[in-house]
Amino acid sequence: MSEDVNEQDPWFFRKSVLNMTGSFEFGGQLFSTEEVIEAITPILTDERMQRIDEVLKHRTFNMIPVMENIYDRGNISAVMRSAEAFGFLRCHIIEAKDASFKAANRVTKGADKWMDTRVFTTAAASISELKSEGYQVFATSLEASKPLETVDFTRKTAIILGNEKEGVSSEMQKLCDGHVVIPMKGFSQSFNISVAAALIFYHAAFQRQSQLGGGDLNDLEVEQVRANYFLRCLEAPEKILLRWKNSNLADSPS
Repeated sequence: MSEDVNEQDPWFFRKSVLNMTGSFEFGGQLFSTEEVIEAITPILTDERMQRIDEVLKHRTFNMIPVMENIYDRGNISAVMRSAEAFGFLRCHIIEAKDASFKAANRVTKGADKWMDTRVFTTAAASISELKSEGYQVFATSLEASKPLETVDFTRKTAIILGNEKEGVSSEMQKLCDGHVVIPMKGFSQSFNISVAAALIFYHAAFQRQSQLGGGDLNDLEVEQVRANYFLRCLEAPEKILLRWKNSNLADSPS
């Protein structure tokens, strides 16, 4: 099945969830984070592992894009690509049960593989999770909004991006802490959602880099994400892990 077809699957973005529990199950066997890394390390090239190490230095869970009822899956893909490129690990997608999505030929170019995608069916469920974890939540809007540059992105922040027609829903606007706008000086008074997302992400990443100096994963999170990334580098990790465990069992003294 082609990547384009996969991405048009309504459940496509639900499949990209990072396992941060420290325990992975394959073939009925449990593997710790350390075991996953130990088993897969000999298989990956030095270049691939160095690239993962470099990427992990800039990763954060503390900036989250939230896409609400986006009709064009190409736009979701573009937002995810920008978020991943700027080091953001997690995104929320709110999909109304009766939403009619427009199929798209554009793809995430693999960005979904490196992200933690949470899918919700209501704005309230998404915002409830964010607020319980201490995020400040801002919706993009042209009315009663503060300029983007006044937002403190060094704090845990979620940015709501509304759909192509109505923008952020009235329900979502009531749940947010405030509204932000990208200042525009021309006749045009709005950006395409993917362009708006890229501009916001660049500003947030630049502010975080200049004030915090890069990513902010703790040591445990780094290793957990590393294990997920190692697994996602392989077509059939289950076979490799089970072979590794059986080999260790065979070598262990009776």
